[in-house]
Amino acid sequence: MSKVCALTGKKALSGNKRSHSLHASRRKWNVNLQKVKVMIDGKPQRVRISARALKTLKAQQNG
Repeated sequence: MSKVCALTGKKALSGNKRSHSLHASRRKWNVNLQKVKVMIDGKPQRVRISARALKTLKAQQNG
């Protein structure tokens, strides 16, 4: 299962980890994915979406 948001398509970002001496080694920032049941075409489906997308969905439902 890939680490990609089903709604927004967000993926992991990569960059450098910097030590105190500024030595660079590669690292990854993963997406904060949550398993959620969402209504898609009138049917509840379990999808993996980012926490930011989930927050946006909840705001749209309550607003």
